[in-house]
Amino acid sequence: MKALLLLLFLAQLCSSSLVPEREKDPEYWRRQAQETLRAALRLQRLNQNVAKNLILFLGDGMGVSTVTAARILKGQLQNRKGEESLLEMDQFPYVALAKTYNTNAQVPDSAGTATAYLCGVKANEGTVGVSAGVTRDRCNTTTGQEVTSILRWAKDAGKAVGIVTTTRVTHATPSAAYAHSANRDWYSDGEMPPDALEGGCRDIARQLVENIPDIEVILGGGRKYMFPKNTSDVEYPHEDKHRGTRLDRRDLVRAWHDAKPPGKVAKYVWHRRELLALNLSRIDFLLGESWHPRVPQAQLAPLGDPCAAGNAEQCWGGLPGGRIDHGHHEGKAKQALHEAVELDRAIGLASSLTSAQDTLSVVTADHSHVFTFGGYTPRGNPIFGLAPMQSDVDRKPFTSILYGNGPGYKIVAGERENVSAVDFAHANYQAQSAVPLRQETHGGEDVAVFARGPMAHLLHGVHEQNYIPHAMAYAACIGSNRGHCNAAARAAASLSPFLTLLLLLLLLC
Repeated sequence: MKALLLLLFLAQLCSSSLVPEREKDPEYWRRQAQETLRAALRLQRLNQNVAKNLILFLGDGMGVSTVTAARILKGQLQNRKGEESLLEMDQFPYVALAKTYNTNAQVPDSAGTATAYLCGVKANEGTVGVSAGVTRDRCNTTTGQEVTSILRWAKDAGKAVGIVTTTRVTHATPSAAYAHSANRDWYSDGEMPPDALEGGCRDIARQLVENIPDIEVILGGGRKYMFPKNTSDVEYPHEDKHRGTRLDRRDLVRAWHDAKPPGKVAKYVWHRRELLALNLSRIDFLLGESWHPRVPQAQLAPLGDPCAAGNAEQCWGGLPGGRIDHGHHEGKAKQALHEAVELDRAIGLASSLTSAQDTLSVVTADHSHVFTFGGYTPRGNPIFGLAPMQSDVDRKPFTSILYGNGPGYKIVAGERENVSAVDFAHANYQAQSAVPLRQETHGGEDVAVFARGPMAHLLHGVHEQNYIPHAMAYAACIGSNRGHCNAAARAAASLSPFLTLLLLLLLLC
């Protein structure tokens, strides 16, 4: 351990050698600044086209510290120092901050925040697709308090829509697009209390099928909530935890299929092979559900993972981003940051397949986490590595990445665990935390909003989180605020199909 620390100290003392030669020249920084200035001046010519496409990328729990650490990781995976790297979202010309608090919570949960950035209305924590007039767990407060999402606004305007997630489609963030519930955990009627069932409240899986039956694409996880209680799972037939949960004995996949108009082709798939075998040009509706999509981490996953590097466009289980939150809650920063890098790859792919002239792309997060990295690390320090110093209190090393609370809190022989005695670079390593908790918590700070495309300049400064869908709807001439949409703009927008892809990449609070 002493030898390792000595090397780290020497590296810090020789930090001048860590500076790339070109960065020692003041002209390098001046030229970079001038190029950035010219790009900023070009933004004075605002893109005020009608958005034919809307894409919302949501990194669950992707706070600013996660964005920065993911940027460094991306560069280091490319054998660079990392700090100078650019994420795809970094290259979006407009950036704002969103205030994430719920109406009754300073530090929010994913349900209340999803209601804000999808439905345009702030709500109480734990409630989905309803106003702040609804009390969590109280079914009888729901009637008349339902609020609709930008997905509904798009459908009402005759547009095609989709939900793609690496989490369960019934979880808090995706469900705010279509459901109204006094409790985010009412995935099926098997999770609902008797008074809620007697009060006429419907579970979230049922609402997925019934509320907006013509969603063109639904991809995600959580299929057990779609099938009768104790029904064996197609993939895990011998595992009880994967069995169906529905008390009403309904097969919601069949109900989804039967609800489609005559002459329309609807396909249900549960495996990547089935998905790739489809001729999508001949399909009108697609429902794909795994038990729970795997975390697509190119550096962590075994060979053959459908979401491994090079296969992002064929990734089963939706696009990454939803499980950044999972990694942080478990104190496993490596999993969270690799997921964030994969989300950024997906953003790059989407950018290459669309045009900023007619597609408004927005990247944001529902909330942050109590995740940080520091310790005066030198340039190029491995993002999952040690800080180049010992604590001046307990004389032990520490990793740069730490959590304010969570499961990484460990006391060994009455003292803080010595991280040099463990494999802190392992994918399942739980970074040390200040306060012991079984699950790490969300953070309460603002999150970034990156925007590119028509009317992207409307996302600027500091906003309430519920402003986001209103700005997007304005850009696309959908929803209630369409007074600015003249006939010519609407005619231009109708020349090609309008596809609103709400890529809800997030999960569990």
